Amino acid sequence: MDIYEFPPIRILISAAYWLVTRISELLEPLAGTESAAAAVILLTIAVRIVLIPVGRSQVRAGIIRERLAPQLAELQRRYKKNPELLQRKTMELYAAEKSSPFAGCLPVLAQTPLLMAVYGLFIRQTVDGHANELLTHTFLGIPLDAGFIGQIVAGAADWGSALVFVAIMVLIAIVAQASRRLLAPPTPATPAERPDGAPDLSRMMRVLSFMPFLTAAIAAFVPLAAALYLLTTTAWTLGERIILRRVLGGAPGAGEAVAA
Repeated sequence: MDIYEFPPIRILISAAYWLVTRISELLEPLAGTESAAAAVILLTIAVRIVLIPVGRSQVRAGIIRERLAPQLAELQRRYKKNPELLQRKTMELYAAEKSSPFAGCLPVLAQTPLLMAVYGLFIRQTVDGHANELLTHTFLGIPLDAGFIGQIVAGAADWGSALVFVAIMVLIAIVAQASRRLLAPPTPATPAERPDGAPDLSRMMRVLSFMPFLTAAIAAFVPLAAALYLLTTTAWTLGERIILRRVLGGAPGAGEAVAA
């Protein structure tokens, strides 16, 4: 079964195709064959602007997590023998602050439809029964439906295309490293003896801190258009978090794992 034939996803692809095509047509006098790539970037920025309230909620949740860190450590110490009670008390603590330990997931979840749409747009030869005109567009001479690994496997990669893909992946990695250094959440205090069945938060946070680098690896496998989306949204995330943290008064790395 083709997942892109599932009605809600098909409607999403059709809407994204219409938007990208219209924006591309407007930009074509200026950008030429790169107009579709520019349209993907502008559409990504437009969606991220709409999602600023979600990003604000994430930053606020990170600041709250830092403020609650001593109390969370005390709860772990006090209820280390009763993980169910520990979980309930933890949720009550967050509820009192009108927050949630899962608030940081919202930006990623909210962007999932756009990533799915961009990916689907550039792997399908037809959209709504018509030829996919976006596949005729390029970025720096590389077809927008081309993927780095796919080109290597097919023996179609050359130095020019390899340089573009590697540059995108390196830029994503640089942004990821900047995110880790500037916005890395503080390692939660871990009691000497954790509650039975309770997760090791310090280890989890260390693992999560490397998650942005996964985006660079993903960029090697997806179409070039999707890689441009990943670079744009990752860079936006870093800038947005820095600005919002200043506005909301949080210290750098205020308990917030940075996601693309």
